[in-house]
Amino acid sequence: MNKRTLVFLLIMLAAAAGVFYAWQRSLDGAQDATRLTLYGNVDLREVDLAFDNAEHVAEILVQEGDLVTAGQVLARLRTEKLEAAVAAAKAVVEAAHQALAKLESGSRPQEIRIARAHADALQAKARIAQISYARLRKLGPQKLAAAEDVDQAKASADAAEAEARAAQETFALAVAGPRAEDIAQARATLAAREAELALAQQRLDDATLLAPAAGIVRDRILEPGDMAAPQTPVLTLALTEPLWVRVYVPGPQLGRIAPGMRAEVSTDSFPDKVYQGWVGFISPTAEFTPKNVETPDLRTRLVYQARVFVCDPQGELRLGMPATVTLPRDRPASGESSAMPCRKT
Repeated sequence: MNKRTLVFLLIMLAAAAGVFYAWQRSLDGAQDATRLTLYGNVDLREVDLAFDNAEHVAEILVQEGDLVTAGQVLARLRTEKLEAAVAAAKAVVEAAHQALAKLESGSRPQEIRIARAHADALQAKARIAQISYARLRKLGPQKLAAAEDVDQAKASADAAEAEARAAQETFALAVAGPRAEDIAQARATLAAREAELALAQQRLDDATLLAPAAGIVRDRILEPGDMAAPQTPVLTLALTEPLWVRVYVPGPQLGRIAPGMRAEVSTDSFPDKVYQGWVGFISPTAEFTPKNVETPDLRTRLVYQARVFVCDPQGELRLGMPATVTLPRDRPASGESSAMPCRKT
């Protein structure tokens, strides 16, 4: 093979390579026109769970990696002091109940009869004293009674009359019963004691730590015997729902994505599996591409953060896992929000 033939072959190969490259780029352009590919990481919410009381931890019922459901008991504090406080508060409430009941019931029939009898007795005593004074007053002009005796009889009659009137008022009060103001005060006291009981009961209830939602125990921070406090987390719970992929959309592609648009999510860990999802949130402000995000575009380009919520019924996705999100152009936005539930299979 001469030199001219070799050069000709090289030119033909270069031309063929150019044609193939152009054809491949045209396919890529057609593919890019029908779908939008974004890159990001799996994200979820985490909750630091803590007791609302300062007390020693009695038991922790879960381990790292345990799957828990909403309302499940996770840990408990020692409750001896809290139970004693509840018992004391209940006793105080019962005493306030009885005091109010006593006032609302009014005077007993026996008390009314006693007050009436006492008033009648003092009235009779007052009549006797008045009669004695009248007799001595008649004897005074005849010098048959000393002036001092007359004055003493008058004072005794006046005192007896006053005692009779007081007894009569006491009888009237017994018939009328307690004042409305006293009953209102007793009711307010009872309400205050019931509030104290509710607070003591709430503190006792708070000694049991419940899962606020379904999730996976990520960290077990305290152990039985440790001193818990409201500022000290006991467990860290990773919520299993909602689960999303945090992606960044380049500015020129922002018009190709909308909330509610269906999406497909794939990962390197499960390359043959596609997870169904939807666009739930698009940031209204631009930012520079984060350093940890790999995209074919330049890192200095302004992007918009978006959340693509994803259904993971098997629990295969993990926090921080790299993921690829594909948004087909032929699937318009459904208008559904980020609260759209996953359909469990």
